[in-house]
Amino acid sequence: MVSLGTNIVAGTVLPLGIVACGTGNDLARGLGIPRQDAEESILHLLEALEGQPRVIDAVQVRHGELTTWFAGALSAGFDAVVNERANRMTRPSGKSRYTFAILRELLTFRPISYRLTVDGVASERRAMLISVANNVSIGGGMKIAPDAQIDDGLLDLFIVKPLSRLAFLRVFPKVFSGTHTQHPKVELTRCRSVRIEADGIVAYADGERIGALPAQVDIVPGALRVYV
Repeated sequence: MVSLGTNIVAGTVLPLGIVACGTGNDLARGLGIPRQDAEESILHLLEALEGQPRVIDAVQVRHGELTTWFAGALSAGFDAVVNERANRMTRPSGKSRYTFAILRELLTFRPISYRLTVDGVASERRAMLISVANNVSIGGGMKIAPDAQIDDGLLDLFIVKPLSRLAFLRVFPKVFSGTHTQHPKVELTRCRSVRIEADGIVAYADGERIGALPAQVDIVPGALRVYV
């Protein structure tokens, strides 16, 4: 629902209001909106309506001839494969759904060969996953970019270099506390523009399927107003 709302109002003066009763609630988490309790979330929104909306960044994704907006993060790799599986699952709910999906996909996953262009600089990388974050977390609280600022005019490019399954399983639990960033195979950089190319990989943004790579991702400072 946040994805739908963002794609309607991003780039306009119309604010977005969020009642955080979904599966992930990551944008609500990043904005300090109460989660899981519908009544509390509605009261929070009604109180926010009395003031001015907060102005935050949004991100444009160009893929083929389409343009899509997101506010939280784009996934293009292992995390996107996990998202695709998690969206097909009916249980469990919340972040544990993503945990089960991760464990299932880890059985057969292999590092991906990417072609990246970051702020105009091209490179080729092999990685387990690449995410482009505007917000701190994805997947119901996995803090992939713990220092991300949702209104700083910058993207946080998150890359996990090739790891063995055992090493990945050791690193993974740390993502919920944000301490995974200390691992030598984890790379975080800030940028304004990223082009991601890889064969056979589908991108997701804010939990919704974007489509097959390539994708051009650009920050648009101050493009979204949210009642908080």
